[in-house]
Amino acid sequence: MKCDRCSESIGAGEEREHHGQVLCEDCYMDALSPAKACDPWAVHSAQSFAKSKGGSVELNETQKNILRLLKETGGAEPKDIIHRLGINTSDLEREVASLRHMEKLRGELRDGKKFLMLW
Repeated sequence: MKCDRCSESIGAGEEREHHGQVLCEDCYMDALSPAKACDPWAVHSAQSFAKSKGGSVELNETQKNILRLLKETGGAEPKDIIHRLGINTSDLEREVASLRHMEKLRGELRDGKKFLMLW
């Protein structure tokens, strides 16, 4: 059996049903808890946490790579980041939401296209 979202193989008994779709566990979790880049409470929490740690936060490797890429390019479309870093869409969305809450990156429209850039 294959996941209706990512087309990965799903082992027998491992499939999850959500709104008429058969999903793997990862896609099911993404469907139940989507990343939200615009969340005032998450921004407040990230700022409070950073303040309690002396103003710095620890980033994971993917987050560091995203920020490094944005610094090098001056901004990039999400599809370009996915391609250049070899990550999937849901991972990028999750990391972008976290970085947005930390006010490390922001979105901008350029010629009608969504770009991510440093804060």
